[in-house]
Amino acid sequence: MFSKLATKMFGSKNAREIKRMRKVVSRINDLEETFGALSDSELQGKTEEFRQRLEKGESLDAILPDAFATVREASRRVYDVQLVGGMTLHEGRIAEMKTGEGKTLVATAAVYLNALSGKGVHVVTVNDYLARRDAEWMGKLYRFLGMQVGVVAAGQPQEEKRAAYQADITYGTNNEFGFDYLRDNMAFSIQDKVQRGLNDEVDSILIDEARTPLVISGAAEDSSKLYQAINQLIPSLEKGEVSEEGEASGDFTIDEKSRQVELTEAGHEKVEDLLLNQGLLREGESLYSAANLSLLHHVHSGLRAHHLFHKDVDYIVQGGQVVIVDEHTGRTMPGRRWSEGLHQAIEAKEGLKIQAESQTLA
Repeated sequence: MFSKLATKMFGSKNAREIKRMRKVVSRINDLEETFGALSDSELQGKTEEFRQRLEKGESLDAILPDAFATVREASRRVYDVQLVGGMTLHEGRIAEMKTGEGKTLVATAAVYLNALSGKGVHVVTVNDYLARRDAEWMGKLYRFLGMQVGVVAAGQPQEEKRAAYQADITYGTNNEFGFDYLRDNMAFSIQDKVQRGLNDEVDSILIDEARTPLVISGAAEDSSKLYQAINQLIPSLEKGEVSEEGEASGDFTIDEKSRQVELTEAGHEKVEDLLLNQGLLREGESLYSAANLSLLHHVHSGLRAHHLFHKDVDYIVQGGQVVIVDEHTGRTMPGRRWSEGLHQAIEAKEGLKIQAESQTLA
């Protein structure tokens, strides 16, 4: 009751924050006539003026009204609500906006302001197309104000990527920024490092893809024949169910949510017999012994490949290769591979050439 009364009297926290920001917007609006009278060269000169003010000790917050007024005059179409959104982003918060409300334009003022420090700003979006499009659209504004704009993308030559990171403003996808961070950690010398933001799709990147790991792998020893052998015995195993009492039927059970499989006691015995008949397991050895854990891992990978990962849903076969389909966007991800032997198990399932297994490098 007290909380409701306080909210009624003083307003919610968000309402108070917006009220505070609107006071700053009024200061920005007061500058409109002054900045509107500036020539193009005078407007372009503001960037160097702001950088000098920062070098003399002024803060970004102190420069914010002038910087935002500069961006608005340069773009000539930023509204008050978009200035509030820009301040929200500058303060490291999330601004929720509907499609069509101009979120890309909202970001320009915050990006410009923070790029003045000379430390670089990364603008993160969900795919390469949007990164290039926004860099092209907004880049005209930033370049007019004397800023350098770069784009990072998969497969770029190292020198081109380094140049993109040295720009004042760098566009790219969350995956590419993440992988570049991992590549930096793999570098043997400081000269090989290229990575020293603003998130354009925070719900997709920080929520939808939060559990998607970024892994850089290298080739391990070839075990393609083992994957083929295990693939042949998978159809012999019967899928079971777990009863309400916790009793498991069949040879294995699956957990759709976690995409994991588990052998039942009967399945364990059947797999041992099948491996024994194929000469993959010696008489008297247990599948669960330390020496045979790799075999057990291959069996689990084979079961997951057959029962949890489906063609034309989770992946497609293209050019003789298994290409992953992003579960969030529906886009294919050429060059990406599932880890822990799963990709090889799917290649065996589809009758494709099995590529060398990988090991995690970063």
